[in-house]
Amino acid sequence: MGRKVTVATCALNQWALDFEGNLQRILKSIEIAKHKGARYRLGPELEICGYGCWDHYYESDTLLHSLQVLAALLESPVTQDIICDVGMPIMHRNVRYNCRVIFLNRKILLIRPKMALANEGNYRELRWFTPWSRSRQTEEYFLPRMIQDLTKQETVPFGDTVLSTRDTCIGSEVCEELWTPHSPHVDMGLDGVEIFTNASGSHHVLRKAHARVDLVTMATTKNGGIYLLANQKGCDGDRLYYDGCALIAMNGSIFAQGSQFSLDDVEVLTATLDLEDVRSYRAEISSRNLAASRVSPYPRVKVDFALSCHEDLLEPLSEPVEWKYHSPAEEISLGPACWLWDFLRRSQQAGFFLPLSGGVDSGATACLVYSMCHQVCEAVKHGSQEVLADVRTIVNQTSYTPQDPRELCGRILTTCYMASENSSRETCNRARDLAQQIGSHHIGLNIDPAVKAALGIFSLVTGKSPAFAAHGGSSRESLALQNVQVILPSSAGSDRRDHGLPRWLCSPVSPRPRALVLPSLWLSAGAHGVGEGTTGSRPLWTLEAPASLKLSCPPEARVRMVIAYLFAQLSLWSRGAPGRLLVLGSANVDESLLGYLTKYDCSSADINPIGGISKTDLRAFVQLCMERFQLPALQSILVAPATAELEPLAHGRVSQTDEEDMGVTYAELSVYGRLRKIAKMGPYSMFCKLLYVWKDVCTPRQVADKVKRFFSKYSTNRHKMTTLTPAYHAESYSPDDNRFDLRPFLYNTRWPWQFRCIETQVLQLERRQHQDLDGVD
Repeated sequence: MGRKVTVATCALNQWALDFEGNLQRILKSIEIAKHKGARYRLGPELEICGYGCWDHYYESDTLLHSLQVLAALLESPVTQDIICDVGMPIMHRNVRYNCRVIFLNRKILLIRPKMALANEGNYRELRWFTPWSRSRQTEEYFLPRMIQDLTKQETVPFGDTVLSTRDTCIGSEVCEELWTPHSPHVDMGLDGVEIFTNASGSHHVLRKAHARVDLVTMATTKNGGIYLLANQKGCDGDRLYYDGCALIAMNGSIFAQGSQFSLDDVEVLTATLDLEDVRSYRAEISSRNLAASRVSPYPRVKVDFALSCHEDLLEPLSEPVEWKYHSPAEEISLGPACWLWDFLRRSQQAGFFLPLSGGVDSGATACLVYSMCHQVCEAVKHGSQEVLADVRTIVNQTSYTPQDPRELCGRILTTCYMASENSSRETCNRARDLAQQIGSHHIGLNIDPAVKAALGIFSLVTGKSPAFAAHGGSSRESLALQNVQVILPSSAGSDRRDHGLPRWLCSPVSPRPRALVLPSLWLSAGAHGVGEGTTGSRPLWTLEAPASLKLSCPPEARVRMVIAYLFAQLSLWSRGAPGRLLVLGSANVDESLLGYLTKYDCSSADINPIGGISKTDLRAFVQLCMERFQLPALQSILVAPATAELEPLAHGRVSQTDEEDMGVTYAELSVYGRLRKIAKMGPYSMFCKLLYVWKDVCTPRQVADKVKRFFSKYSTNRHKMTTLTPAYHAESYSPDDNRFDLRPFLYNTRWPWQFRCIETQVLQLERRQHQDLDGVD
């Protein structure tokens, strides 16, 4: 009697609304699973339409095309003689559900709707779907006619049920259900379910893999059983990157581990496991058996099919494996690079344009593109025909085969150091040396003429010439010169640098073009898409500044955005090559949190691969790249002080640093960010928390001043989050206003009530301290 089962789970790079591509990837995964001997195949959540359809789930087209793909799967010979478990949206009695559709040999066995919907952070499933709330209950679902014609079925079971084959019992849970306090697998396991399946749409966040693996192993440690987890991979069309990590576990051990980051569109894991190992494992857990005797039974759908074969005594079994985790620096090296690859090939652009300032942030962004090139070359080396076809399309050369990451980087990455009178020779050299070592096509230019032209217009109209503070100007003048606010005027207070935050600046991270001219300048280009970065009917940099206009230091931040988009659109044309480039931004999550960037400069690019990564993690990633990719130029970038270079040089050297401008260290910003978002703290509760955490290094007054300074600057600049460039989501305290961090962008920046509560506590603590000292005397 057979008892060994071979099961398969998948990680698929599905794409929202790409029904044709999604269908082909599903079929390929089923074909691979069958080739490996599997009799059950599990796919990711909502794999037919792609997980990230968002408000397209409201459209009847999405439901219709999903049913058409299901019909194509049902009639395909590839799906014969294997139980297929696919994900798609289903409308039942005018209610939309996120469902698993399980079928075998042109017959739908059951439809299992999701019972716990993800509705926090980046997820809004309750916006589009309704959870199935009737535990252990089913009803009849009337199939659409196009499906009835294929299956010859009028209705199929719909609801919370399990599948009973000749040799075992299979139960489904979907993504979020694994993370709930009382997951379905608990009661299903007590009722005799031996194989649990979980179809996920779980995105990557740094250090998240441990939680996912722990949940699966703990589920099977406590209750026994086989657990299959499938997941989406790739960018799916927006800020999230789904990182695969498909796995198969049994009785608390891992038997198959999928890659966390990969350029392969289809990855299939299989394992051959002995059902008797599950039964014997459960036999001696008396507490589990007592609970099983009292559990309410699940309705069962009986299937005349077996996952095992009659004669399987000699069938080899899979062996346990130890899960291999990536370090956070390795995750950064791989995840955002894969996201960049998906974005590049699916946007059908010819490469990237990066303002390279010579600082850590833009340097890290350049390294991510180089890491992407390295992964592309490795994938081609290992025979990936899909990657080879994509890279040939990108470089527009049908016979091209990438072998050297540096050579490939020269074809698809253009870096540009935009210098101004505020730029130092050191940042220019650092940018040039890094570009040389990664092989990018590097441009050096000076933006002073464009800046002077813009200021010339202002001077001609108003009769006044602003000056930097270092040359007698007011703080208002100095800030405007740094932002070149006259180019893209903001409405009242849109870029105020109140509260001592002159670093609106693009921060060292943004590609801040600090690099050349304003080395910190602008850096990531800003606009809403390739080809949309102009500010008027003609380029501002063609205007001539009056000879009488003498600037001791050129303003430049927003000029860089305009120039970046011009070069992104036309630099390949000037070299006789087809296509346009995607502008990369490089503002990190900490600077975005504080608003230490200029609106419509570094905050305005096409995409930003480091926008969800902290400065601390970025530095660790750059160190990894220096060692792994042999890039010695990164050493000087790591040791250099972070600066935007938007103010005049002092004796030829940088006169400002980012942390001095912000009045906050990067280490402190990470703490504020996590407490604000993850711990959900306002000013008063953050003060109370840090009062204890920093008790050995700060007085209560110092803690209060730090907290008030942070919230003042954060609230003053919160409006900038509405225009942040779409960034790879890697950190759970991201201030992204798009979906993840839903907060106002108009605040009372004085926080009078909250700060008064803090001040009251500080005074009480100071009085108590004085009383204690008096007592000692």
